[in-house]
Amino acid sequence: MAPSDLITELLKIERAGWDSLCNGTGGEFYGTLMTEGAVMILANGVALDRDAVVSSLRDAPPWQRYEISSEKLIGGSAAFAILVYRGHAYGEGMDSPFVAWMSSAYVRSDGAWRLAAYQQTPLASADR
Repeated sequence: MAPSDLITELLKIERAGWDSLCNGTGGEFYGTLMTEGAVMILANGVALDRDAVVSSLRDAPPWQRYEISSEKLIGGSAAFAILVYRGHAYGEGMDSPFVAWMSSAYVRSDGAWRLAAYQQTPLASADR
C-alpha cells in the first residue's frame, strides 16, 4: 500500500473515532477498535486500558466538533503504522479548544487496523 493510501485509510479511522466522540458512541467504537492490550495516555497523564476507555466514555460529554491537521505517517507497513496529527476539539461551554498532538499506533490484525496505543500531548497556548 502506498504511503498516501495508508495515511488516507488511517485518517478515515481517526475521523470515525472523533465522530463517535461527538455523537456519544465513543465507548462502543473504541471498545471494538482497540486491541486487547491497548493503552490510551491522555493529556492529563492518565493511562487507560481498553476496558477503562470504554467505561470512561460511557458518560463523557460529547465533543461539539473537531479538526485534524498536520498529519504525518511514521513507519507504515502492511502490519504496523503510527499516525501523528494536531487535533483541535471543541466542547460545549469551553472558552478555547482542546489542542494537542495526537499519536495513534495501529497494528493490522485479521485484515483490519486496530488501535494498539494512543497518546495526547497538549500544546501550550503559545503553540496553538
